[in-house]
Amino acid sequence: QVQLVESGGGLVQAGRSLTLSCAASVSIGRFNVMGWYRQAPGKQRELVATITSSANTNYAESVKGRFTISRDNAKNTVYLQMNTLKPEDTAHYYCKVTLRYSYQEVWGQGILVTVSS
Repeated sequence: QVQLVESGGGLVQAGRSLTLSCAASVSIGRFNVMGWYRQAPGKQRELVATITSSANTNYAESVKGRFTISRDNAKNTVYLQMNTLKPEDTAHYYCKVTLRYSYQEVWGQGILVTVSS
């Protein structure tokens, strides 16, 4: 059974940086896509960034140029480097993976990022 554990969240001032990590309990070679999503209070969950098994990336327009998604196959971990953070980036951030072949989706428990102005 696949388990995902996010870490690296917390409180940060606007303009600063933060890096989120999502560690998988299995080889990330088993996933087609890994991604980060976020949900702000009172809003729907939205895509932040994804990275495929071929290392192709995709970003929400609101984070392009500020956030970078990457993966470390040896550590079975996907990262989200967040630079120049804004108060509107405040949200719970969730890691999600899609398994090869079955296309089953697995979510992490989420982690809170709070950006103060």
